Amino acid sequence: MFTNLRIGGLIAAAGLLGISPTSAASQTGKPQKTQAVTANRRARPLGMASWYGERHQGRKMANGQKFDRHALTAASWTLPLGTTIRVVNLRNSKSVVVTVTDRGPAHRLHRVLDLSEAAAQQLDYVEQGLTPIFYSQEAFFEPEESAIDRPLVEPPAGNLLAADMVGEPAL
Repeated sequence: MFTNLRIGGLIAAAGLLGISPTSAASQTGKPQKTQAVTANRRARPLGMASWYGERHQGRKMANGQKFDRHALTAASWTLPLGTTIRVVNLRNSKSVVVTVTDRGPAHRLHRVLDLSEAAAQQLDYVEQGLTPIFYSQEAFFEPEESAIDRPLVEPPAGNLLAADMVGEPAL
């Protein structure tokens, strides 16, 4: 009697959790589609790029500014506004650095980026309308100025420098 109650309790608990006792065995060969997999599929740095120009000139973009077809900008659904990326045309290996300022292109068009007309001209695909591209986020570093007459910094006491080693090293 207690065995039947235990089995019944396990089946009831599995039902509340949405788990079937046979679900693990029946789905071993099927990959689970999760939200993370879908998000990664949309954020691929490879894909097709289109461009937009005169027809959109002066329209308000997602960042609140007016579109300028002569600026090096891009539209993307997956990258944050203000992100600087390098876009490489896979047909001719030309590249350009653009800033994401707008949202688009439409998902149904299967494109990863819309570039401004100036960016498309630098990538040399204005006549084709579309091109396969690769993009990656750019990392910028601000160099610090250093004065030539700046004094050297003394090393902290206890550090052994290579210049101090004369003869055999101490063991």
